Amino acid sequence: MSEPAPPKPDDEEAADEPTPVTTGAASVVRALENAGAEAAFGVQGGAIMPVYDALYDSGIRHVTMAHEQGAAHAADAFGVVRNEPGVCLATSGPGATNLVTGIADANMDSDGVLALTGQVPSAMVGSDAFQETDTIGVTTPITKHNYFAADADSVGDTVGEAFALADEGRPGPTLVDLPKDVTLGETDREPGPAETPKTTTPQTEPDKEAVADAARAIEAAERPLLLFGGGVIKADATDEARTFARENGIPVVTTMPGIGAFPEDDDLCLSWAGMHGTGYANMAITHTDLLIAVGTRFDDRLTGGIDTFAPEAEVIHVDIDPAEISKNVHADYPVVGDAATTLDRLGSEVANAPDAGEWREQCLAWKEAYPMDYATPDDEPLKPQFVVECLDEATSDRAVVTTGVGQHQMWAAQYWTFTEPRTWVSSHGLGTMGYGLPAAIGARLAADDDQEVVCVDGDGSFLMTIQELSVAVREELDITVAVLNNEYIGMVRQWQDAFFEGRHMAAEYNWCPEFDKLAEAFGARGWRVDDYDEVADAIEEAIEYDGPSVVDFHIDPRENVYPMVPSGGANGKFALTEDQL
Repeated sequence: MSEPAPPKPDDEEAADEPTPVTTGAASVVRALENAGAEAAFGVQGGAIMPVYDALYDSGIRHVTMAHEQGAAHAADAFGVVRNEPGVCLATSGPGATNLVTGIADANMDSDGVLALTGQVPSAMVGSDAFQETDTIGVTTPITKHNYFAADADSVGDTVGEAFALADEGRPGPTLVDLPKDVTLGETDREPGPAETPKTTTPQTEPDKEAVADAARAIEAAERPLLLFGGGVIKADATDEARTFARENGIPVVTTMPGIGAFPEDDDLCLSWAGMHGTGYANMAITHTDLLIAVGTRFDDRLTGGIDTFAPEAEVIHVDIDPAEISKNVHADYPVVGDAATTLDRLGSEVANAPDAGEWREQCLAWKEAYPMDYATPDDEPLKPQFVVECLDEATSDRAVVTTGVGQHQMWAAQYWTFTEPRTWVSSHGLGTMGYGLPAAIGARLAADDDQEVVCVDGDGSFLMTIQELSVAVREELDITVAVLNNEYIGMVRQWQDAFFEGRHMAAEYNWCPEFDKLAEAFGARGWRVDDYDEVADAIEEAIEYDGPSVVDFHIDPRENVYPMVPSGGANGKFALTEDQL
């Protein structure tokens, strides 16, 4: 639960003074305060108890989650929306291992998260003590860096460094493992400000010659295309990205993590590309002669087969992480640097915008040839695309959308028109079912009061973390959950139909509970919707309700997600029906 701040003493001046650091645990909390942390998500337990006791005297808002995985996802989403590292806590052993999925998710999507885990006393490490796990060993492959706290005097500085490192350069999760003797140990040493290690010096300023070479390529291009990835949003570079695209008249495609980097209602925007991206985005990538990629790692769901990706193009690749340059797609013009700084430098260096009028007309023609439309026959069940569009129409441009993973995720990305950064919050690289609801909790605490928070979920994903609905009720959080319920793990069913002769092994979910009634049991409001004429009223009522609401939309169980590029296929050979796969 959210623990309220303790009552102020009569002496207001004394109340303004921070509680003195007396233990390692108090130093941990002071380090979080110094770093500017405003919220933390976690689950209590024996080994982390000293830190929780120190939080009692802190102004940091702690939210007790129903499961540690939910804590990690909530912290992740809080950080995405707020543009700062989210914080999660768990005890040793099973508490720490329950965080692993959320930490791995943050690592794959380069999201800044600080995880604090309790640990058995230092002298007992390696003895197979109760609730002991080698948390450092388990999380080393899925963190940007992790730390085993050494002593009470230095633990605060360690936590501050981990917080700063999570946000520095390319963001990512960090973890500090806290042995109980360290957090209980006495110290009066105040931790310093949150600072990264002196060895961490990401290159933010791009090489001038590299920028000049890229600018000459842009000037000479006939079919230039900008590809904005999630790194544009993480670098807070959306203003520079939009200015560069518009001043040079270059069409824009985004990756899924890059949704919101460029307004999807802009004439230059072709929406997002990849396996279930728009046909026109994939056609543009297939035929561009210069791909200007900013803040993307070229994952396989974007590229399909590497040998067929952007086959006619030279590639400019801008990224803060040099390890990503030419890792998956060869960069003809590699530019290492901060996205905002680099786009600004490129904008100044490009003397003449490319002559791309015919190319822009071609991109518009592809939009007309491959529209994102769908049919709504009267004799068929409710279509999910219709539901998503109605949700979009009922909310503001700044509404935050979280999702689980599966067909519902793709429909939300395809049929919601995103115009602002940090309004699309989803699991991309790891593809974590169950991400949506705890992410909505974190997003709600991070978002402005006038921003709606909508979780578009599937029945399978919603069921995986549904216990977190109790947290939303307890905290009185105004979130709306729209379950696109097709009684299947829909994407699995779609692949089974396409590639496994329709054998629906373990894909049918007609055994799920009635989510509207379950929502009411949790203390939320619930609605069930089966027909088109019920959709608008249910959405309006759910959004207007000041608290957590769940609308269980029973949709067409046979509806599939298209366009679709088969795994490893060519982007330009996307399927619009199952027969084309």
